[in-house]
Amino acid sequence: MWITQPLSMPLRQYLNVIVTRWHRLIRIAGNPYRPELHYMRGPGPKWHAKHRGLGGNGAL
Repeated sequence: MWITQPLSMPLRQYLNVIVTRWHRLIRIAGNPYRPELHYMRGPGPKWHAKHRGLGGNGAL
């Protein structure tokens, strides 16, 4: 019995690492905050309405 204990310790450490990484992945995947959905991608409709008459080539 005492011979199997040192062999099981690296396996326990390895499984602990796997479980820790799995939990981290689940926590990241379940995070509802998605900043890429909220950043500005350019001028909006109010800006275009305000600046419609200004400009040289007329392209929006």
